[in-house]
Amino acid sequence: MNYLLKSIVLFALLIGFTGCSSIPTVEPGVSLELAEFRKAHISDITYELYFNIPENQNESISASSTINFTLNESGFDVQLDFRESPDMLQSMSINGNETDIRFEKEHLILPADLLQEGQNTVDIQFTAGESSLNRNPEYLYTLFVPDRARTAFPLFDQPDLKATYDLTLEISKNWAAISNSPLNYEHESDSTKTLNFAPSDLISSYLFSFVAGDFDKVTQTVDGVEMTMLHRESDQEKAERNIDDVFRLHKASLDWLEEYTGIDYPFQKFDFALIPTFQYGGMEHVGAIQYRASSLFLDEDPSDSQLLSRASLIAHETAHMWFGDLVTMEWFNDVWTKEVFANFMAAKIMNPNFPDIDHDLNFVLRHHPSAYSVDRTDGANPIRQDLQNLNEAGQMYGAIIYNKAPIMMHQLELLVGEEVFKEGLREYLNTYSFDNATWPDLISILDQKTEQDLASWSEVWVNTPGRPHFFLVSSIEKSQVVQVDADGLNRVWPQQFSIIEQAEGEFRTHEVLSVESETEISLSEPQFPRFNTDGYGYGLFPTALKNLNAWERLGDVSKGSELINLYENMLAQKEVVPDQYLNKLIELIQQEENQLLIGQILGQIRTIYWDLLTEDERNNVTPQLEGILWDLMNEQENPSKKKTFFNAFRNVALSSTEVEKVYDIWQGEIEIEGLNLSESDYISMAGDLAIKMPGRSQDIIATQLENIENSDRKRRFEFISPALSNRQMVRDEFFRSLENEENRQTESWVLSALGYLHHPLRVQQSEKYILPSLMLLQEIQVTGDIFFPKRWLDVILSNYSSDKAVQTVRDFLNERPDYNDQLRMKILQAADGMFRANRIKG
Repeated sequence: MNYLLKSIVLFALLIGFTGCSSIPTVEPGVSLELAEFRKAHISDITYELYFNIPENQNESISASSTINFTLNESGFDVQLDFRESPDMLQSMSINGNETDIRFEKEHLILPADLLQEGQNTVDIQFTAGESSLNRNPEYLYTLFVPDRARTAFPLFDQPDLKATYDLTLEISKNWAAISNSPLNYEHESDSTKTLNFAPSDLISSYLFSFVAGDFDKVTQTVDGVEMTMLHRESDQEKAERNIDDVFRLHKASLDWLEEYTGIDYPFQKFDFALIPTFQYGGMEHVGAIQYRASSLFLDEDPSDSQLLSRASLIAHETAHMWFGDLVTMEWFNDVWTKEVFANFMAAKIMNPNFPDIDHDLNFVLRHHPSAYSVDRTDGANPIRQDLQNLNEAGQMYGAIIYNKAPIMMHQLELLVGEEVFKEGLREYLNTYSFDNATWPDLISILDQKTEQDLASWSEVWVNTPGRPHFFLVSSIEKSQVVQVDADGLNRVWPQQFSIIEQAEGEFRTHEVLSVESETEISLSEPQFPRFNTDGYGYGLFPTALKNLNAWERLGDVSKGSELINLYENMLAQKEVVPDQYLNKLIELIQQEENQLLIGQILGQIRTIYWDLLTEDERNNVTPQLEGILWDLMNEQENPSKKKTFFNAFRNVALSSTEVEKVYDIWQGEIEIEGLNLSESDYISMAGDLAIKMPGRSQDIIATQLENIENSDRKRRFEFISPALSNRQMVRDEFFRSLENEENRQTESWVLSALGYLHHPLRVQQSEKYILPSLMLLQEIQVTGDIFFPKRWLDVILSNYSSDKAVQTVRDFLNERPDYNDQLRMKILQAADGMFRANRIKG
């Protein structure tokens, strides 16, 4: 067929194709337009994948893929997503026909003249991209959320094109591996072995995963359910101390979710891997969950908060098997739906496992402070955001979807009733099993079961940012709770919460249903009520330091809520002054017994001490605070409380005598009875001491490095050591090294190092790093994982308050009016503490 005739035929095909006007253009990423087009025309997708992974991480990974899919009509090119160099693509055939590689703007183009209506098969030989394979000297793991599968192999990388994956790995004979489905067969040769896994269940591309490397493999059967765990912990006592609890907590989560949802565990198997360098807490890969090892393998004498965090993380990732994996969001603008359900369910799952814990208090402390940390800022974002391209999907993540959304969901459950809510979720899961859904799909189901106008309710809570401000307006005739939209948009966040008044020596509780801007309430003595004492409400509530009087008579939830209210009012500069509030907190820490409240009080003390006091104010309070924390540490009989107060003491210790105490404990010259310290504790102490004792820093670093036995922890400390150096030139060189993407690959190490680089005692020397760090942000958003850009900003900006630092951030944004909106919001969120500290210090 000559070129002219071929062109005429192709033109005729395009004219005959009903959707020709909506054929998407080729552009980087995965646009919403492309995703919608492919969803309308492509189905029945299967991938057969082969990866040959050398033990030497410097050798490339040869790979092949066979992709089968159905087209409901032909006559147009099809785009496969591959965000790597076209040089990595060796050959391709389509329906048995060899064809040249055509690569454009992160897409491998399948030409229309080789495709057909119905079944199509594409065979590709390639070298795997490694930016999301997380290769380490002795292991690797994939992390493809939200759109990173396309950095490893060509595919249709969008959540609503679910597929099955048939995976074959060729790995070192000494390595272990897990994937989404059970092992089908294993063949060994002299130095390698080939593992083939059964075809997976129908899953989204970001959930496809495998882990391979030099891991210890532990398999347990708990009440008839077999689970396998991979880990690399060299401290056998630590591993044995944690293993049974880790398996037990997973099984308890599975049991609870099966009962609540009415759906048996929906996938073929349930395994998990504990990874030392994992970027965040966990990732819900179907049947092969990945965790940061330190989140599950706890040191001796963990606090209540650490035990709850571990249980919550396990419950969260297990809940994702139903909420996110079985039913997946249609597009990543609704990524928050899977996260809110996982967090909301996790809070419920933990209750029976910790009968002695006040779970309402735990919910308040875990969710409200983090959500407020964003909603109080100029960069606040709504729960549900607009998303035009998956290459920005990582910016959908953050405190709002993880912490504000569960508060919203709790209010929704209160509004419709617990049983109706549960019934609606069961219908949602059954309707969309192994499929995709949107937030409006759930609202539509719940709307049929209640008389409430959920669409209007959702519009404010879900689709707009910010929080209401509450006031109490009283006269002789009446008292009113007034809800004010601080942004002047006249919004009302319908919500329920309680108020306690102290009248005639008694506490009286009033339930408030705030659905309008003004809500009348009957108070006997309206001068000093305590707002949101049940922790259900959300907003900036009025308070005063005198509300801490009669502390011992308050319930634990009321105490936690009052601490949060006072802290937020302090940051808003509403009557609560940092040094006065700090003095009250120092009083409270000597009275309180609840570990969760102790943790909250100590956290606020640390923030005020380092960020909101002037240097003179900090120096004045240091001797008193050091002495109180040291005494409290020695008084504790509970070893976890003892460790909590020791960590607080060493954090604030600045006096030479008190820093010397920490040094002597680190060296082993002082032993505190009942204080059990792990290798990780000694590493952390060494980091603090290297900064607080600069004259001895090199010896401290060298000694600690020699003392580390675990190879993963040793590699981490080697990486962060330049950031601990007392030599400015070494620290400058380390910071410049982060401009190279390869040096940012182990993100948790980078963040630890930056924390030392920007330590409060070094802000004058490190302020110069702010501007170049901001200039790197767009590259970090492209190359880093989902939480890295915001965490990069947090650790860089959080300890500064000078006029110069504030102006650097302001100028950076002002000089870039067309800067990426999502990243602008992240900068404003991260810089909020800096801006407020600058105003507070005057």
